[in-house]
Amino acid sequence: MRHGRLRFIGGFLIIPLVLYTVFMVLPSAQSFQIAFTDWRGVSATANYVGFDNFARVFQSELFWKAMRNHGVLLLVVPLTTIVLAMYFAFLVNIGGRREGGRLHGLRGSAFYRVVFFFPQVLSVAIVGVLFQSVFRPDDAGIVNGLLAPFGVDPIGFLIDPSIALWSIIAVMVWAGVGFYFVLFSAAMAGIPAEVVEAASLDGAGRVRLFFSIIVPMVRDTVQTAWVFLGMAALDAFVLVKVLSVNNGGPDGATTMVPVQVYGKAFNEYQFGQASAAAVVLFFIIMTFAALTMRVTRREQLEY
Repeated sequence: MRHGRLRFIGGFLIIPLVLYTVFMVLPSAQSFQIAFTDWRGVSATANYVGFDNFARVFQSELFWKAMRNHGVLLLVVPLTTIVLAMYFAFLVNIGGRREGGRLHGLRGSAFYRVVFFFPQVLSVAIVGVLFQSVFRPDDAGIVNGLLAPFGVDPIGFLIDPSIALWSIIAVMVWAGVGFYFVLFSAAMAGIPAEVVEAASLDGAGRVRLFFSIIVPMVRDTVQTAWVFLGMAALDAFVLVKVLSVNNGGPDGATTMVPVQVYGKAFNEYQFGQASAAAVVLFFIIMTFAALTMRVTRREQLEY
């Protein structure tokens, strides 16, 4: 019986494991190998150059500019997205009226759920194309068109180096809030109603209820969201590729490591240096995820 069960489970796992190994593990391992070569993507052989590609990556001014941009995204995107998503989830699930001795969400909660989740049905590339129209630097742009009747000169959201990165951050937050709103709504639905009602009957207002009951009880979900959003901030390839001027411009204001990896590989045919940058980013992401899980770890709540 036990052997039959193992064969049954193995039969379901073998195909996904083979696919994952062929399309994920082996290409990743090969990128580690290519990072130590001068392969240009067109020859059958490559010469090993040691750590030369890594040295070029760390000596590149553009790489460090990308790391600064990743740092800004790593602080702003997860924090802003989580705060907005939790706030909206609280309002829609608990922040409304009291009926029958229970707290309910705001009126029209079902409508708000659809509106908040709407960006998730769009691919990231389509979101980028939409916001190209929203942020056009002339009166034909949606935002500039709305500001024009008030005498405001057109704003170059994506061509002004001082605000280009912040414009892309705004799009990332807009695109991500809906998913994490659903995630936090599910977490809040798992909180026993008796706990919320007891706090409310003891005189806890909405603000006290949010910070003293809701936030501590969905902390594990916040931890997961922070890791996912952090990894998204360290990627950010598609939106930067679609929205930025000249692949990370203007003047490198929105450049990211993945965009540089793509440019080195497919524009300059320096696959060795591109793979070295990708390997560096891989270890940065793994370090971020491990540190986040370690720092925010706590005992499991039981209720």
